[in-house]
Amino acid sequence: MRKIITLLIASVIFSLSVQAKEGMWIPILLEKYNMEEMQQMGFKLTAEDIYSVNQACMKDAVIIFGRGCTGELISDQGLIITNHHCGFDAIQKHSSIENDYLTEGFWAKDRSQELTNDNLSVTFLKRIEDVTGQVLRGVTDDMEGRTDTIQKNIDALIKKATEGTHYKANIKPFFHGNQYFLSVNEVYNDIRLVGAPPSAIGKFGGDTDNWMWPRHTGDFSLFRIYADKDNNPAAYSKDNVPYKPLKHFPISLKGVKEGDFTMVFGYPGTTEEYAPSYHLKMITEKVNPELIDIRTKKLDIIKKYQIKDPAVRIQYASKAASISNSWKRWIGEIKGLDKLNAIDKKENFETHFQRWANENSKQYANLLNEYRASYQTYGDYRLAYSYITEAIFRNGMEAVQTSRNFYQLKNAYKKDTLDLEQIKRIKTDLEKKLTSFYKDYHQPIDKEMTVTILSMFKERIDPQFHPEIYTRINKKYKGNISKFVDHLFAKTIFADPQASLSFAKNFSAKDIKKLEKDPAYILYHSFYDAYKLKILDNYNALSAKIEELNRKYMAAQMKFQPDTTFYPDANFTLRVSYGKVKGYAPKDGVIFKNHTTLNGIIEKDNPNIYDYRVPQKLKDLYEKKDFGQYESQGTVPVCFVATNHTTGGNSGSPVVNANGELIGINFDRAWEGVMSDLMFNPEQCRNITLDIRYVLFLIDKFAGASYLIDEMTLVK
Repeated sequence: MRKIITLLIASVIFSLSVQAKEGMWIPILLEKYNMEEMQQMGFKLTAEDIYSVNQACMKDAVIIFGRGCTGELISDQGLIITNHHCGFDAIQKHSSIENDYLTEGFWAKDRSQELTNDNLSVTFLKRIEDVTGQVLRGVTDDMEGRTDTIQKNIDALIKKATEGTHYKANIKPFFHGNQYFLSVNEVYNDIRLVGAPPSAIGKFGGDTDNWMWPRHTGDFSLFRIYADKDNNPAAYSKDNVPYKPLKHFPISLKGVKEGDFTMVFGYPGTTEEYAPSYHLKMITEKVNPELIDIRTKKLDIIKKYQIKDPAVRIQYASKAASISNSWKRWIGEIKGLDKLNAIDKKENFETHFQRWANENSKQYANLLNEYRASYQTYGDYRLAYSYITEAIFRNGMEAVQTSRNFYQLKNAYKKDTLDLEQIKRIKTDLEKKLTSFYKDYHQPIDKEMTVTILSMFKERIDPQFHPEIYTRINKKYKGNISKFVDHLFAKTIFADPQASLSFAKNFSAKDIKKLEKDPAYILYHSFYDAYKLKILDNYNALSAKIEELNRKYMAAQMKFQPDTTFYPDANFTLRVSYGKVKGYAPKDGVIFKNHTTLNGIIEKDNPNIYDYRVPQKLKDLYEKKDFGQYESQGTVPVCFVATNHTTGGNSGSPVVNANGELIGINFDRAWEGVMSDLMFNPEQCRNITLDIRYVLFLIDKFAGASYLIDEMTLVK
């Protein structure tokens, strides 16, 4: 095993090219693999300035924001910035018709006005450690119980790393389980909303401009971390004080130009750069087209009601954004892979790989055949799994999905001995969940969505995966799904906020039968039973088989191409990507500049289209040319593009210049390059960054919150 690990580590000693822009790199390995190239491209700092356990460094100013974004500290008083779309859920939860912070924006005039947020946390990385040897101790390649042995080793290492501390830790596989790294983290839970622009700025362009360039979106929001008097994590308390960071980013007012060095430092979510051609075929030909279709129908339904009612627009703003984000990315991904002839390129690589394996490494000679056999079945299960997720777990049939929240309460009453304190806690939590849910619930949307989802599932998914409820619909309602849904919404408790909350508050053992007879609860369990009994076991087994093949294929690719530059797929661990400010040509006859300005926002202004209604105050500032110190060439810079390799999770990541100064906030990718999760195209792949000068202009001139500027360290 030690010899295998040594071979793998040796095979990742990369042959560097100054032109290489692809890759998401592990911070502790920058000195070994990347620093020479970064400095040749213009970077003026050292690897220790980026990551160190011995001194304050950039990693101490970068955070996981919430559960899926990145953020960064921009003052010595705990002030953090992330994207507007990352803070959107928090902003939306504080919004109402009376206080419409989504439409009007929110700016705390002082710290007493900052808004608390339930279930929002930020996470700091304290250290990373390569623990491959310890994780794979006692493990052989095809041993029985391999996964269990690895997990046992991981559990022991995590316990040792966190024992006697308030830290949390995780160990994640890199290179598909050929390498493992430990991350030790510190989590803060008292996070308060400080400021956010109106959606007309923070979401300017809406779904139309999402994933597109040129872009003019002021996609940022501000929060503050609070700690106890000793600067340690603490639950919310009025006695908590602003967190004192080890490091915060200085902010550059110098701007960017074509060819300038840029570095993104954040938490990219998931990529699959080394997958075989069979995976790309499944994604582009079988699974994603169906998911695009069902999400199109979801969005059409929601938007129809949002247009009619401002209250519904607020209620479903976050849900629509969540549905839309992947929907549009999937569309772009298919187009981008097709333009790259990605499947042909993968197949060509596999032809050469197979020839090498046949001649040099018999242990890998059957890998591609095993992939082929697995994907023939896996695609059907992946589609069924994804469709059920769309139906009952992810912004689908909402009343049906909500009924599952009573499952824990029902089980508590089924115990031989009642734990009244536990039941009280469950009821309290349930009432909070229901109150939060129904605040953003509109029954007509849910009813129409339920008819659509049930109809599409029946038509699009192989009957072997159908829930038993369809037998009942065929028998009792002669296959008429609309009539079945009419009955469901007439009878269910869960489409009525008052009835549902009362049911939760007064629930007792005698209500178990009432719950089990509720048509929404029956529908949920019919789908869940199909998920558990018809899909999940085989889906998990096939996923595990493919992951085992991925591990072997990754090791094989490294041996096949020992001089090739390899970087690990993204797995929501802290990574560095670097590149240069650079425009691009998306198609024949079209050339995109590397930046946009406030001029473009004014040009797009259209009062008749919600996504393009420019706030009057912003127009006034433009007319007066009241740009302050944020002006450049007679206007205000808004966004720019560069060649950094990013993905989901990088939203909110700091984008820094050659001196490590903050020049912008990463928030998106250009649509022509979203296939970079599967295959990187240096000619088309661009990350989109919000220029920090536009952020400061909005805080200062638009919001009048100059006291926040005073907290920051500006570099002119």
